[in-house]
Amino acid sequence: MIDHNIFEDLQAKIDEEAAVRDVRRSTQAILSRAHSTPTDQLKPVLDDATKEIIAQRDEVSRLKTVADKHPFYKYNGVWTRELQNLEQDAFHLTIEEYLLALISMVEELARLAVNSVTLGDYTRPVQIGNFIKDLFAGFQLLNLKNDILRKRSDGIKYSVKKVEDVVYDLSLRNLIPKGSAAA
Repeated sequence: MIDHNIFEDLQAKIDEEAAVRDVRRSTQAILSRAHSTPTDQLKPVLDDATKEIIAQRDEVSRLKTVADKHPFYKYNGVWTRELQNLEQDAFHLTIEEYLLALISMVEELARLAVNSVTLGDYTRPVQIGNFIKDLFAGFQLLNLKNDILRKRSDGIKYSVKKVEDVVYDLSLRNLIPKGSAAA
């Protein structure tokens, strides 16, 4: 006969994963609000995001105690996207995961540059452009193999171009000072 405790255990694990997914989803929703909020109204959004990030950090600590009992590489991919900004010395984050997180950040910053213009913030795209150009220059110094990291890092140039186009359009419309567009 089938032991019905197996199904109860599976259901408990499914419920636990769903709860973690819901917390992550709500955190991502709060962070996404930053893209559609004017700069002078960002403080409440950032306060909400800080609370959620602290809750996520506590959840990661709890998950770490569970994950320490299992092989790292078997579950390595589970942590990749969620732990982009984790700063804990005791938690293992591979170099590849860190670089992939930087690439994801560049893609989000390119999106933020476009959204900032629609909100009337014309200086932020210039700042974002300077930052991602520096980051792109750093990635060009790396000798990456032909894997997912190489493919994703090749996409940075499209994000750089996207932000450069935004800054160029702003400079053509005289919405930013002449010196800041060239910086």
